[in-house]
Amino acid sequence: MSSFHAFELLPSLQTTLDELGFDTPTEIQGRTIPPLLRGESVVGVAETGSGKTLAYALPVMQEMKELELAGNRVTEAGQPRALVLVPSSDLGEQVAKAFKAFTHDTRLRVRSALGGTAMKIARKNVAGPFEILLATPGRLEQLMQLKLLNLTDLQFLVLDEADQILDQGFLPGIKRILKRSPAEKQLALFTATASDGVQDLIGEMFSGAEIIETTGRHRLVSTLITDNRAVPNGKRFPLLEEVLAEPVEGGTLLFANTRGQCDKLAEELVENGYPCAIYRGDMDKKERRKNLSDFRDGRLEILISTDLAARGLDVENIGRVINYHLPKELKNYLHRAGRTARAGREGTVINFVTERDQNLIKRLDTIQ
Repeated sequence: MSSFHAFELLPSLQTTLDELGFDTPTEIQGRTIPPLLRGESVVGVAETGSGKTLAYALPVMQEMKELELAGNRVTEAGQPRALVLVPSSDLGEQVAKAFKAFTHDTRLRVRSALGGTAMKIARKNVAGPFEILLATPGRLEQLMQLKLLNLTDLQFLVLDEADQILDQGFLPGIKRILKRSPAEKQLALFTATASDGVQDLIGEMFSGAEIIETTGRHRLVSTLITDNRAVPNGKRFPLLEEVLAEPVEGGTLLFANTRGQCDKLAEELVENGYPCAIYRGDMDKKERRKNLSDFRDGRLEILISTDLAARGLDVENIGRVINYHLPKELKNYLHRAGRTARAGREGTVINFVTERDQNLIKRLDTIQ
């Protein structure tokens, strides 16, 4: 599809797309939106930054709004008709933001129930009638056990970032959730990597779905510039100062492999006059949110993270990713690199390379 207008979306959706400046769909959007609009179940495998959220959000909202326009409104509390399962609260908040951009014109009600937030907030969010629920599997099951939610009217179920959901150990919960929802429902699964676990999940629960893989899956996007730099004499920080002195449009996301490496790097940067913040899983959530907000809004130019930020984090102004410590696994590298050069924008990934990283660098040569 050369334009979103070719999808023949409801005027309330198309108006928002036009206002947001969305004109040409990405490959994953162009290939998955038509079958989803026809009511078919779909599995979408696409590289990070390819626009997977919008690929399922538009069909979900189209179906929910069409039911309402046909006179079939949601009137019962705690009975969503569409459910999007996400692996983390951070990703859930991003997905919620994407959906809510369309609620002004559609008037659809989007609620969230995410782990890591206070239970009283989740209870309040699901207290009334609404059409769309964004949830982490654990928090969803808690609310169902308290009989604050039920899935008897569920018609559309989406698993977003399925590879992460499996990595988090949510598979048993996913199976229980599927059993407690109607057998006749539309399914969608989106993932950046088709790992063995994801393939098993597809075979077991999405066997009737159309599988759509983009040409760029497991590859780096064409707008990404890769710059490999050897670490002289094992001293990384002097090399980092050289890189930070180079101009860049947007923020710099720095990756390390461990909590200790993050803390040490942040300490060195601050001591040498480089304001920065840390973003990792084992820190206070309010502090993590503030650090991300400061980075996203441009108040902070450098954010240091473990692989937590590589999974699903969408910040528009990341102009440069630096792998201060390269990961061991290729899939983790792909997720990290995918934080920049998103949705057709340009970006750079700079790798600090030592002797022990040569095997990974050789593998990267095959996916450039």
